[in-house]
Amino acid sequence: MSLYADYLKEIEARKTEGLHPKPIDDGALLSEIVAQIKDTGNEHRADSLKYFIYNTLPGTTSAAGVKAKFLKEIILGEETVAEITPAFAFELLSHMKGGPSIEVLLDLALGDDADTAKQAAEVLKTQVFLYAADTDRLQEAFKAGNPVAKDILESYSKAEFFTKLPYIEEEIHVVTYIAAEGDISTDLLSPGNQAHSRSDRELHGKCMISEAAQKEIEALKIQHPGKRVMLIAEKGTMGVGSSRMSGVNNVALWTGKQASPYVPFVNIAPVVAGTNGISPIFLTTVGVTGGIGIDLKNWVKKLDADGNPILNNDGNPVLEQKYSVETGTVLKINTKTKKLCSEDGSEELADLSSSFTPQKVEFMKAGGSYAVVFGKKLQSLACDILGVEYKSAFAPSKEVSHEGQGLTAVEKIFNANAVGTTPGKVLHAGSDVRVRVNIVGSQDTTGLMTAQELEAMAATVISPTVDGAYQSGCHTASVWDLKAQANTPKLMAFMHKFGLITGRDPKGVYHSMTDVIHKVLNDLTVDDWDIIIGGDSHTRMSKGVAFGADSGTVALALATGEATMPIPESVKVTFKGAMKDYMDFRDVVHATQAQMLKQHGDNVFQGRVIEVHIGTLLADQAFTFTDWTAEMKAKASICISNDETLIGSLELAKARIQVMIDKGMDNDAKVLQGLIDKADKRIAQIRSGEKPALTPDENAKYFAEVVVDLDQIDEPMIADPDVNNADVSKRYTHDTIRPVSYYGGEKKVDLGFVGSCMVHKGDIKIVAQMLKNLEKANGKVEFKAPLVVAAPTYNIIDELKAEGDWETLEKYSGFEFDDKAPKTTARTEYENILYLERPGCNLCMGNQEKAAKGDTVLATSTRLFQGRVVADSATKKGESLLASTPVVVLSAILGRTPTVEEYKEAVEGIDLTKFAPPLEKSATARSVHF
Repeated sequence: MSLYADYLKEIEARKTEGLHPKPIDDGALLSEIVAQIKDTGNEHRADSLKYFIYNTLPGTTSAAGVKAKFLKEIILGEETVAEITPAFAFELLSHMKGGPSIEVLLDLALGDDADTAKQAAEVLKTQVFLYAADTDRLQEAFKAGNPVAKDILESYSKAEFFTKLPYIEEEIHVVTYIAAEGDISTDLLSPGNQAHSRSDRELHGKCMISEAAQKEIEALKIQHPGKRVMLIAEKGTMGVGSSRMSGVNNVALWTGKQASPYVPFVNIAPVVAGTNGISPIFLTTVGVTGGIGIDLKNWVKKLDADGNPILNNDGNPVLEQKYSVETGTVLKINTKTKKLCSEDGSEELADLSSSFTPQKVEFMKAGGSYAVVFGKKLQSLACDILGVEYKSAFAPSKEVSHEGQGLTAVEKIFNANAVGTTPGKVLHAGSDVRVRVNIVGSQDTTGLMTAQELEAMAATVISPTVDGAYQSGCHTASVWDLKAQANTPKLMAFMHKFGLITGRDPKGVYHSMTDVIHKVLNDLTVDDWDIIIGGDSHTRMSKGVAFGADSGTVALALATGEATMPIPESVKVTFKGAMKDYMDFRDVVHATQAQMLKQHGDNVFQGRVIEVHIGTLLADQAFTFTDWTAEMKAKASICISNDETLIGSLELAKARIQVMIDKGMDNDAKVLQGLIDKADKRIAQIRSGEKPALTPDENAKYFAEVVVDLDQIDEPMIADPDVNNADVSKRYTHDTIRPVSYYGGEKKVDLGFVGSCMVHKGDIKIVAQMLKNLEKANGKVEFKAPLVVAAPTYNIIDELKAEGDWETLEKYSGFEFDDKAPKTTARTEYENILYLERPGCNLCMGNQEKAAKGDTVLATSTRLFQGRVVADSATKKGESLLASTPVVVLSAILGRTPTVEEYKEAVEGIDLTKFAPPLEKSATARSVHF
């Protein structure tokens, strides 16, 4: 049967789901369609034309190659299609945005037919996604005296591809839609349990918020023609949690504008807003699409006569409404004055200066940030080839420099990795900087979108300036279902070919790894001066500075080896006092959030870098802190390590990278061996004193400082979603941190989960030690609630096996994963036993495994968003409470939260994760559990 016949069957199947034909990326299928177009008597010719023109994906897909070739034949007169004139063929090429279309346009522009060359040149002048092979052809033709090549390069040198674009409209009329009250997680916009469909944009769009919300949005568009729907987080922050391009894509699909009439379901320019603005990671993603992110500040703290916030009975500030944005409110955005105004413009409601910076306006004008990034490089390159002075057509990068002021850690890293800044100028927070990216991570539920983005920007190979990049399989590790079987091998093959180290070997030589991506990246980061970009908000390394990013920013980092962002402000976190013997470091992490809020009232971490002076903890344990900073709404985190501690972390990273090499995971470019060599170089620099471990300057300036008093932490802490709080904006945040005694030993626990990126090898050892101790004390161990344990990496399991701990876990387990026969369906019911699950995200991701609806889950993970780990039932809200490993294990055994006394008794003699604040001068102390 032909591929086209199969396509027709798929179309009929999609109709039953209310979907249009899936966009075509397969060149073989499009070749059949082209053949049917050429056959004027073919019964499928009319539909084939429609699919060819309007339903073929651009970029570097194999279908794009077939489309570009056929359009070239039409332009040259080798084929005649009445419906596609040569002029229309040029228009179609102009919307294909790189890859084969550029090759065809260059063939025509540098060809012998002067009229055709002129038309091709005019199209090329509008294009920006050119790579070295393309610009090399132009350079060679220019040197050979080709006037068309000179004309194109001169246009590029003036950035006419940008300057000739229309400016954004001066007034934008919007109609409001409140998506929810309180912080809005990207899970609401793109649920984790629908991750498999993210690359099918139309299908995935059906999961945004709810079907009812989608109908309400459509109704608003009908009621308010010409106005754009502004999606709002009322009394909260928009887009917290994971860094989902799919979330922005969904918002754009329902409320944005079509990017091209010839590319289906790719929309741009959404307008999103929040009372407390937009999550930093999500705001970057909005910029990818040329959208607008607005900080409404429509609710403000009510003040007393002395100007102090009035508090309610819970000790929280009372808010009063400054202006209403209830659903259906029409407002006006003036992009010239940068103000949000009432419908008639008579009242200014909010200042939007931060929404319309020169750089953000450029993204809006260009239809997204990619075009600006590539445009800047293209203009600079054209000037170099022509030998003319470079006069940037783009807004100058903001360079903030304060003479005599020292540098924070992140400022030092950005200055060291900056590209294209004023030579010799020291930059401080607030500066806009292009920086080199050293390590890049792509995870599996966003990876297919990253692959699409790479194809769309016509990239075919990883930038040679990237030290290492990894594609994981962790988010779909729990269940090897039909969706994973269809998507994962395809993704791994693409990324392997592109130049990444992949968790699964497309050739089937090495054992498939489902290791949690953040843990792998933490090992692959072998320099404390590195910059890391990863496709997940938990890209938070304990070496270097890491930023979680959307799939598009990941693609851009892979393709260019760069990222562009402002240098963030920093908050300095130091420690004093001593940890109690019975406390675990995870409690220090919780206490940091609680003590910060107590000291400052507001979350000073939000949107900033947390510079944590944690010095004496090795990378595995320090990661527990940096990982959590995503939930603190921080932009990133940096660990300040002592010299000897950093050396220990790098030695551990080297050993684990060597294991990857021994398994056969290195590629032809020997990326992994290169990272070991880089680690050896860094260790030598530290030992010789040439370049000690990264530290900030003593006279660095911080937005705020937080001192965590370890003496105040006298019992385990639990982060509670507070699902029944009368103020809905307080639910499902990470700001409610409670001591375990709050629950009086009476809070029922339906399931315990030890896993996700928040645990390290020491946590799994704690599980084994507790089971042995409890059996010794009670004669046996009985679980009154299920306990799910998922080690984050295979390396950790191998180490636990060598040290005897895995054998202990096997003794108590009622289920152990089997890679030779992985689960093909998600577990829906749990027995009161210990489950040893495959390495990976498991329950934390929420896209495969979940707890039973309405359960109260106590977990070591980071996610307490509504519906993530556990959905609501008809009678009870699901709860995902977060605690340390020993609290989770004991709660599963008891079937409830423990009392402080029960906890102390259970952990006596257990080797918990300890932390001692670093001394003023470098110490040589090493952490346990390494």
